[in-house]
Amino acid sequence: MKTKELRELSPEDLRKKEQDVREDLFKLKFQHGIRRLENPARLTLLRRDIARIKTVMTEQANQ
Repeated sequence: MKTKELRELSPEDLRKKEQDVREDLFKLKFQHGIRRLENPARLTLLRRDIARIKTVMTEQANQ
């Protein structure tokens, strides 16, 4: 997800999006512990998405 798209979301939508991405990350980590993932780079992408969301939330809070 791009930062520009995130900046257009409301604070409530950002919280919901962060929660959804965290759930996806948790599920993938669990699957990775059991067996190999087809795309292990997805873990990194999800962590980066969480960081982007938190950055935008901080920017909105400081305005």
